Amino acid sequence: LNERFDMGGFFGAASKRDVVLDVFFGVDYHSHLGTRRAGMVFYDNGTFQRQIHSIENSPFRTKFEGDLADFHGASGIGCISDNDPQPLLVRSHLGTYAITTIGAINNAEELLQAEFDKGHQFMSRSTGNVNETELVASLINQRSDLISGIKYAQEAIEGSVTLLILTEDDAIIAARDKLGRLPVLIGKDEEGYAVSFESFAYQKLGCEK
Repeated sequence: LNERFDMGGFFGAASKRDVVLDVFFGVDYHSHLGTRRAGMVFYDNGTFQRQIHSIENSPFRTKFEGDLADFHGASGIGCISDNDPQPLLVRSHLGTYAITTIGAINNAEELLQAEFDKGHQFMSRSTGNVNETELVASLINQRSDLISGIKYAQEAIEGSVTLLILTEDDAIIAARDKLGRLPVLIGKDEEGYAVSFESFAYQKLGCEK
């Protein structure tokens, strides 16, 4: 492979019960995969609750412990990244959803220019670069539903993108990159499901493959 994948990991859970601690510990178990940014988002009673922190100077657990009391929900996703702040919250004709991605978009500049030509705008980081997860969301939003949009984005992207989406239906959509080079692993227990970048994370929480 010629791609340089952005290091990172993600974890999500959907259950009949509150999943805040599951997602908190599940993301924390991926701490060895990223050292710069981390975030979690939950859906509860019609609202998304999200927090993103820098973890460059203190570990994930320390940064997010104080947020736990404010989080509630039977579905949620979180990530650790060495690159862009995420998960992002996106509002479009497809509804509002949260998205996190891992991978490498080798033709990002070409895709961005195509979006600029259509009149689309993006938030810019201090480096002048665009958050690649925002670019993926823009591609997804060009179709009439999330599944078609994910397929469209993965066909348009040269490289590899694996993602999680948390929807207003209390559901999590997980998609591996089109060539299956990055993992998406599913675990379950009696009350629900977990989706993880590494199976170790959900096994530690009592889920099985």
